Amino acid sequence: MATSSKAALAAGSAVRGKWNQRTYRIERLLGEGANGKVYLVSEGSRMFALKFGFDALNIQSEINALKAMDSRIRANGGTPFLYDADDADWNGAVFPFYVMRYVKGLSPAAYMNRYGKASFYRIGYTLLLQLHRLHRIGFIFGDLKAENLLVSEEATAELIDYGGLTEKGKSIKQFSEWYDRSYWNAGSRAADEGYDLFSFSVLCLILAGSANRIRELADKPSKNRSPQQLANIAKSNPLCRPIAGVLEKALLGRYSASAEAAAEWKERQALRQQDKRSGAWIPAVFFGSLGLLAVSLLL
Repeated sequence: MATSSKAALAAGSAVRGKWNQRTYRIERLLGEGANGKVYLVSEGSRMFALKFGFDALNIQSEINALKAMDSRIRANGGTPFLYDADDADWNGAVFPFYVMRYVKGLSPAAYMNRYGKASFYRIGYTLLLQLHRLHRIGFIFGDLKAENLLVSEEATAELIDYGGLTEKGKSIKQFSEWYDRSYWNAGSRAADEGYDLFSFSVLCLILAGSANRIRELADKPSKNRSPQQLANIAKSNPLCRPIAGVLEKALLGRYSASAEAAAEWKERQALRQQDKRSGAWIPAVFFGSLGLLAVSLLL
């Protein structure tokens, strides 16, 4: 089976599954990463995200992980993520692909530019809820970074591109250096909740405008990098300061679970501070999220 690194699908073209016989119309390219290209596609009036894999083994591994995740989501009464998985003939070669739920939204940076920096707290809190739901059914997201996150119009963070999805207890399959706790001498690449929480904290620092300071640290020799250096950035960053304690504990591996981190984020009243500065969009969505957290903590 060929890889799809040279497969460029033009808007308006059609992809037909070899085995399931479903046909998808390419609307536009959504993104491209190390292991595939993701397109916005339509099937009739329904919209999906379709991912072509660069390597058949890697894409099959992703599909297997998504199927396992979906089986647990169904068992908990949730909506499955994966819609279809198949092969497609394209220009004389066969490419593996899968089709997943399409998440409509903005990148975190674009959302903050449009709605203000105060939305940072809402994004962080709802992302912790998303991670907790994933962790609760036995999976670690793995490759958590800004590129794998969108924010909906309701200011809710949504995870996308599950290429790094890994069952708890196994080795992380896919990661990005800055977000990787092993890169910062903060722990192993074992798939546990602390791995995602470390990445979450680095993501928060980047969204808060500290990417240049992280880059300075990342350029140092490996032995000179430490999670405490990142925690110090959180303490000095004005946007991170209200939740610096949460970020520090996550960076230093002091949380036993993501639910604990989400609860402390709430306790530090970061979202209440956002309410005071930008309260137009909050009420129904915010209190709904608090209810979801309360229920999830009881389960």
